[in-house]
Amino acid sequence: MAKKIAKLNKPLNNRIIGHGEEAVDQLLANPLNFRLHPDNQQQALAGAIDDIGFIRSVTVNQRTGRVVDGHLRVTLAARSGVETLPVEYVDLDEAEEAQALLSLDPIAAMAASDKAKLDELMRAVQSDDERVQAMISELAEHEGMFDLLSLDELADKYGETDERDFWPVIRVQVSPETMAKYEAIMDSLQGDEAEKFDALVSGYELS
Repeated sequence: MAKKIAKLNKPLNNRIIGHGEEAVDQLLANPLNFRLHPDNQQQALAGAIDDIGFIRSVTVNQRTGRVVDGHLRVTLAARSGVETLPVEYVDLDEAEEAQALLSLDPIAAMAASDKAKLDELMRAVQSDDERVQAMISELAEHEGMFDLLSLDELADKYGETDERDFWPVIRVQVSPETMAKYEAIMDSLQGDEAEKFDALVSGYELS
C-alpha cells in the first residue's frame, strides 16, 4: 500500500484575527497550560532574546483573553521589567483553545533532525552568551552530535566553554519529602552544586 501523503483536507481556516501590543501584567496565563519550564530552558530563552531580540509574538485567544502560546516569554518579560509585548490574536472557542494548548508544542517536538543541516546551523551561530552556549551543547548532546562536532570544535565555533558544559545532566522526579531531605543535605555541604552532589553520592558505596 502506498504511503499516504500528509495534506490539508479542508479549506484553510485562518483563525488569526489581528496583531497588537498588550501590557505584560494583563496577559492571562492559561489555567490548562501543562508545560513546565526547567531552568535550562528558561536560561536558554533569556540568552537567545538578549542576543537577537524578541522575534515571536505571544498568542492570545481574544474570546477568553488567555495566552495560548508564549507563557515563558511572558514570565521572562514580567521578571525583567518589560512593560508590553507584541501579541497575535486568535479567535477560538474554549474547546479549540484546549486543543491548541495540547497540540502546539507536542507537534513541533515530533519533528526529526537532519543532522548535517543541524551541524551546519550550529556552526553558523556565534554567541558570547554562556546560556546560549550551554543550550547548543545540550542540543548537540541530545541529538548525538558529538560524533560530528568535537569538543574543541564546539569551543572554537561557539566561544569559550567549560568542561561542565558537556557533563551529563540528571533529572529525576521525587516526592516533596525526599526533595526536602535532599535540599537539607545539599545545604550542609561545601562547594557548588556539582561538587556537593559528588560529595553526596561519594558517601554511599554500592554493595
